[in-house]
Amino acid sequence: MNAIVHREGVEAGRLDMFVDGAFAFTLTLLVIGGDVIPDSTAKLLHALGGIPAFAACFFQIAFFWHGHVHWRERCPESDARSRWLSLLLVFFALIFIYPLHMVYASVFNGISPIFPSEFRPADTSDMRILFTCFGLCYACMAGTLTLLFRHAAKRAEREGFDARFAQLGQWKWSVPAAIGLASALVALLMPDSAPGILWMLPGLMYALLFLIGPVTTRFRRRHGLV
Repeated sequence: MNAIVHREGVEAGRLDMFVDGAFAFTLTLLVIGGDVIPDSTAKLLHALGGIPAFAACFFQIAFFWHGHVHWRERCPESDARSRWLSLLLVFFALIFIYPLHMVYASVFNGISPIFPSEFRPADTSDMRILFTCFGLCYACMAGTLTLLFRHAAKRAEREGFDARFAQLGQWKWSVPAAIGLASALVALLMPDSAPGILWMLPGLMYALLFLIGPVTTRFRRRHGLV
């Protein structure tokens, strides 16, 4: 049994290193200057204008990465299901990085032209596709973390440990999963004749992430968690 536990611990460490490296790689795709070093102050200032969008993207990627770190605290050993779900999370992260950057770059560019954006939606069709892709990727990443915590809870119950903290993580991540899916559905169902201001609705729906706080607080009170 000790040999099995040791092997699972080693596999968990290798998996975590791979996941951490993959998330770090996604951030390199967001570097504000791209793959070319500015050769003039004008280009430098143009690159620095991408900092707000980069910061927002950085926070979102860190949000999901920290979710995986928190999950590992509840499931220190490795098994086939946790490995496949962790790899699935990395897969979605590598897809998510493109709509993520396009959304935030265009948002900040809409606020002020000093914030550069290579993407500028030409019509409502562009907005529909962008918000649908963003919402589905967001839902898939949060949904994968929900499944990871669900698996951790079931394993804890099976081995006779306290599963409440893993269940709390499952409820916490179900909120952004539902919001991402709802945002994608709103974008898909929005009529082409809708006024331009209504196309902000799929993006504004992410303000509902504040519901994570009430959901986790209610769960803690209900199950006696400090």
